[in-house]
Amino acid sequence: MRKVFWFAVGAGVTIFVVVKARQVWHQATPQAIGQRVSSSAQGVGDSVRDFTVRLRAAMAERETELRDTLGLPEA
Repeated sequence: MRKVFWFAVGAGVTIFVVVKARQVWHQATPQAIGQRVSSSAQGVGDSVRDFTVRLRAAMAERETELRDTLGLPEA
């Protein structure tokens, strides 16, 4: 009975290790790495674009406030 238990434990551990090794191997392929880099670059580009839009809106708002405060005409 003990031998069967330890055989089952060993088989389970082996299957777990093989599945995890396949996942790691798949993530290390050039295609998978390229996809991760591409999605990261796209995320950075989106963040920069969002920052630029917000910055321009804040600049325009501040310019309007300054013009109102100083009594200058709209540009």
